[in-house]
Amino acid sequence: MNPKPTFSDQLRIIFKGILDPIGAFLNRTGLTPNSITLLGLAGTTAGAYLISQGKMTLGAVVLFLFVIVDAFDGTMARLRGEPSDFGAFVDSVSDRYAEFVTFGGLLYYFLAQGDTLGAMMTFAATAGSVLVSYVKARAEGLNFTARVGLLSRVERYIVLIPLLLFNQPFWAVTIIAVLGNFTALQRIYHVRAQGHERMSKAREAKKEYLH
Repeated sequence: MNPKPTFSDQLRIIFKGILDPIGAFLNRTGLTPNSITLLGLAGTTAGAYLISQGKMTLGAVVLFLFVIVDAFDGTMARLRGEPSDFGAFVDSVSDRYAEFVTFGGLLYYFLAQGDTLGAMMTFAATAGSVLVSYVKARAEGLNFTARVGLLSRVERYIVLIPLLLFNQPFWAVTIIAVLGNFTALQRIYHVRAQGHERMSKAREAKKEYLH
């Protein structure tokens, strides 16, 4: 199966004319793609701290700025002509940590407010986000594809940042909780279909061999 390009892929194509010149400039400064990745994580952590203190609008602005910064690491590596598996690994792990600290900031905020429902929805949002990424990684490790679904990482930030900007953290985590877990199920179903197709081909091959 060859899934359509994801929304993230489409954004990279649309904004290539902006990302490439800035990525080239960052390369000339001597910064490395991995340093940009870690800078993005540090900025996200700062945004998460602001969110934990109830400063939702300012936290959202900081998150937005450093999500943009994080978009340049892959561009820099491509322009250097040296994209590496380790760089991709660091980027992926950093992205997961960025989401953990962001939801951690929200969880702290809800607990400090005594908002049990908000805390539970934050837990559900975190679980959904992790599962979306895990299902894709596990599927690719078994030579399936799972780049499908409604709410990948970019879409999660598109939900999260505007709602935090308008001081609506509960709705942010609730929407991500529902749609994130739905996306994980979409990916599981997609992999299931590929698994059935693979088993069917294996049975047909075995029949032909026995005949």
